[in-house]
Amino acid sequence: MGARRSRRPSPPRARGAVHVKRVYEPPDPRDGMRILIDRLWPRGITSEQAAADLWLKDAAPSDALRRWYGHTLVRWTAFRRKYRSELARRPEILRLLDEIRRHGPVTLLFGARDTAHNNAVVLSEILNGNPPLPARARGVAKRVRKRNDKADRSGSGAA
Repeated sequence: MGARRSRRPSPPRARGAVHVKRVYEPPDPRDGMRILIDRLWPRGITSEQAAADLWLKDAAPSDALRRWYGHTLVRWTAFRRKYRSELARRPEILRLLDEIRRHGPVTLLFGARDTAHNNAVVLSEILNGNPPLPARARGVAKRVRKRNDKADRSGSGAA
C-alpha cells in the first residue's frame, strides 16, 4: 500500500504591501502596481509622468464628499468616517484592490498636497486592516466640530 498524502488546503497567498504616494513624485521600481484613486485627473501632469497602471475613479470619494471635505483639516475625522462608509457600500472596489495586492505591492496615487490627510491614506488603512479611530479620538473630533459649528452660526468663523 502506498503512502497517502494529506490534502491540507494551501495557505492563503500573501498580500503585497500598500504604499501611498503623491502622483507628482517620480515612479520607483518598488512601487509595484501604481493605482490613481482620485476622481479627477491631477492638474499639470501627463499620463506618462503619472505612470499609473490603473486609474480607479470608483475608489475615490463621491463628488459630494470630496467637495464637502475640501481638505479642511477640522473635517478630517468626519471625512474618514464618511469615506469608509462609502467604501463599505462598494465592496467590489475593495475586493479588486485586495486581488491586485495578491500579485505584489500596490501604490495608491493621489494628487492632494496634504500627504497625511487624503483619501489614499484612508483607503490604505482599510486595505492594511487598520481599525477606525478609537472612541477617544472621535470624541475630540466631535468637540472640535461643535466649536466650529457654533462659530459658523455666530458668523465669527474664518472665511
